[in-house]
Amino acid sequence: MKRLNVYLSFAGNCRAAMEFYRDSLGGKLDLMTMGESPMASQTPPESKNRVMHSLLDADGMVIMASDMMGQDKPVKGNTVSLCINGSDKKEIEVYFRKLSAGGKVTNPLSDTFFGTYGSLTDKFGVDWMFEADKPKP
Repeated sequence: MKRLNVYLSFAGNCRAAMEFYRDSLGGKLDLMTMGESPMASQTPPESKNRVMHSLLDADGMVIMASDMMGQDKPVKGNTVSLCINGSDKKEIEVYFRKLSAGGKVTNPLSDTFFGTYGSLTDKFGVDWMFEADKPKP
């Protein structure tokens, strides 16, 4: 099953924002810091408490978010992406290919510890993220 969710980017205050949204909207919040991730050993000490990924599920309202990494700073326009999530990698690959036509691929689809991930900006300037869940053993 595929889903279209909003993905928010923050500048170090993702945990506070997502806890605020949970307290305001209800639901269950799952959160992983860089220091808790399989990438912890490659993470600089100053980034270990930054949120790598979070997901708030409030009765079907889904908000995903993370802290921006690297040199990017939040400005209006780069803090919200549309994220297509699903379990069918081939279907995600088709959406990625079609939506990238005329746009700019920012992260090619590749396999990660959590599944397949990629991102792009389409020809209209909309940022998209794609994630296919890692198959369960």
